[in-house]
Amino acid sequence: MEFDDLSNRIIGLAIEVHRELGPGLLENSYKQCLAYELSHANIAFKMEVELPVIYKNFRIACGYRIDLLIENKLVIELKSIEKILPVHEAQLLTYMKMANIKIGLIMNFNEKILKKGIKRFVL
Repeated sequence: MEFDDLSNRIIGLAIEVHRELGPGLLENSYKQCLAYELSHANIAFKMEVELPVIYKNFRIACGYRIDLLIENKLVIELKSIEKILPVHEAQLLTYMKMANIKIGLIMNFNEKILKKGIKRFVL
């Protein structure tokens, strides 16, 4: 599967983080280090973006947050878990739909080779 240029750049930075830290840390460690790399690569991003539920035009703050929103075009959901499950995929797809963002990546840093822990989704 071919990825767009932005996804490829983000994946490259994530691989750099994983190469330095390896698997086994908490998700937040990887998020902070990836944010460092994004800043140094001059890629616009926001961390922990609040994602309210809109129900019948009523905004409900339920505590949902996008881990990283890249250039308002790409949702990144970071994990440090044994394996990505369908519930994690559903979470990302729901976040993408709620945020009206067409491209998303799940990155599971708890893999020996990060590339095996990356899944891309397009709405």
